Amino acid sequence: MEDVLRTNDPVLLSFARSVLEDAGVTAFVADQFTAGIEGSIGAFPRRLLVSSDDVGHARAALADAGLAAHLLDPPT
Repeated sequence: MEDVLRTNDPVLLSFARSVLEDAGVTAFVADQFTAGIEGSIGAFPRRLLVSSDDVGHARAALADAGLAAHLLDPPT
């Protein structure tokens, strides 16, 4: 699993998950519990993870949906 997006914004996260679902990419939200425990200070962003096999497709789908500025840089 690789993270493609990190955010504290629940609306952005929901939209990104919806885009990936429509594209046929299974996504997992990590750190949801930790972010919930810390309250509303926003110290711990949630990570959107996808399978290593789907990273390219996921990044393209999110970019096409206008979320390119929110994508993490690909690993080098």
